[in-house]
Amino acid sequence: MDLKHPLYIVPSISTIQEMIIMSGSSFAGKLAMEDLSQTPVQSLNFDQLLDKVLRFGAALKNLGLPERTHLAVIGENRVQWAITYLTAMAFNYVIVPIDKNLAANEILNIIYESGAEAIVFSKSFDSLMEEEASAIKALKHRISMDILEDENGFISMTKLIDAAQPAEVATLPKIDPDEMAEIIFTSGSLGRAKGVMLTQKNLATNLVSMTSMIEILPSDRFLSVLPIHHTYECTCGMLCPLYRGSSVHFARSLKTIVDDIQNVKATIMLGVPLLFDKMFKRISKTIKDDKVKSKIVPPIVKVTNVLEKLGLKDLKKKVFKEMHEKFGGSVRIFIAGGAAPDPKVALGLREFGFTFIQGYGLTETAPIVALNRLMAFKDDAAGLPLPGVEIKIDSPDAEGVGEVFVKGDNVMLGYYKNGELTRDSFEDGFFKTGDLGFIDPDGFLHICGRQKNVIIASNGKNVFPEEIEDILNRNPLVLESLVYGEKDSKHSEVIAAKVVLNAETLIEYSEKNNVKIEPELLQKILAEIVKEANKQLTVYKQIKKFYLQEKEFEKTTTQKIKRYLVNNNK
Repeated sequence: MDLKHPLYIVPSISTIQEMIIMSGSSFAGKLAMEDLSQTPVQSLNFDQLLDKVLRFGAALKNLGLPERTHLAVIGENRVQWAITYLTAMAFNYVIVPIDKNLAANEILNIIYESGAEAIVFSKSFDSLMEEEASAIKALKHRISMDILEDENGFISMTKLIDAAQPAEVATLPKIDPDEMAEIIFTSGSLGRAKGVMLTQKNLATNLVSMTSMIEILPSDRFLSVLPIHHTYECTCGMLCPLYRGSSVHFARSLKTIVDDIQNVKATIMLGVPLLFDKMFKRISKTIKDDKVKSKIVPPIVKVTNVLEKLGLKDLKKKVFKEMHEKFGGSVRIFIAGGAAPDPKVALGLREFGFTFIQGYGLTETAPIVALNRLMAFKDDAAGLPLPGVEIKIDSPDAEGVGEVFVKGDNVMLGYYKNGELTRDSFEDGFFKTGDLGFIDPDGFLHICGRQKNVIIASNGKNVFPEEIEDILNRNPLVLESLVYGEKDSKHSEVIAAKVVLNAETLIEYSEKNNVKIEPELLQKILAEIVKEANKQLTVYKQIKKFYLQEKEFEKTTTQKIKRYLVNNNK
């Protein structure tokens, strides 16, 4: 643990219900959340949010939904999604957030598997709810976020809330912090979807721990861009600001991030590494393409590095003011999660005056396990363990690398209706993450990659594909890559890579060198990219086979490549 810098003192909470009530009174009159898109409930102050929750909960009880009923929610990041989630927590329902980007069949499967008796949805899912969902007998109530009057068998959420008398805080049900409060499903075919069971204690513990490591202020404005059904965005991007009295601003879309961050003057934004990679590449390209900036910026960066070490704080923000203004001029922290960011991107953004840190976690840990701090960080580390979280490296090899095991109040109950998988996921009270990593002498956790992705080199050593992909992806001509093990003619496993080239930089390359983009040229470019990458790799990690991938890889909603869909035996 970081002994030099004491933890911040934050209010103790044991449930999310407690947090909702506390924030509703502590921050009354202050903006809690707003939609940047046009919606029926555009924005709410903290006291108004509490009132909506108390009304919606009373309305659901009037519909005949008893405590512990399973309530599903699906839709875009918006105020009404948050109201639904918070109402479930306040009134002792079990919330089932569903990924809006899943195929219709997978959405129906999760509704069925979860045993949801009611669902709150946005208009994007009208046809699905009208047709297929009616076949699910357990689903008794379909509540629309968007209609203002009941129609087509749908109940208006707005009308429900407006017509209800708010429940008294004193009459709210007593919450058992250790009881299942949320089921988060992965996609999967019938009977195969994996539901993570989280408790209110899991979530409350995680909020208290993370905000004791990073100071979150009532003046902070969060821009919410990642899918809200995901635990990372839900816990860190919605519950965290509500707990600390900050405001949440739901972005219109990924395409409007720059406009939205300027309009909101956001101070904090959570993102996945791909988002920050693209941001940094765009900044770098803008500088490189400007004849004057390309010459003066690098020496300015070096000088400001030295001056900041001498104690001149916020100097970079002043020197690179124009760059900061493009992001609204108020960004205090960029936080990366969902996967390991490239340390060079982290350093690069920091050299332009942007505070950039990363954390590590999983849905099963509600989600944060380790976090870098603003004054104690390492760009190549996942972070320091959260207070109350115990991390153990199981069966470490000669380099100290082994599977990361986690224990703490943030760890899930298990997998819904799957005792066998739950038992397999725990050992001596520790949750087995499936990630390989090590803890350095300073106590920082480092993640090397997923255990199931590891390639065993001919010399018996472990090769982590993520490390090689980071090196490939730094090349401006590479959009994305996937590294895997492939059998050669001798049936040995060799390192292979599939690479998607960046069309924008490819066109620039073609025009600059006056060459036509043809298959032969693309193969030549790819061979050069691999050659450059191999120079940075030890012999047993070097890429031996490589292929052009024409289309971008299919990804999850947190922008991770679905590795299992790639044909590794090309």
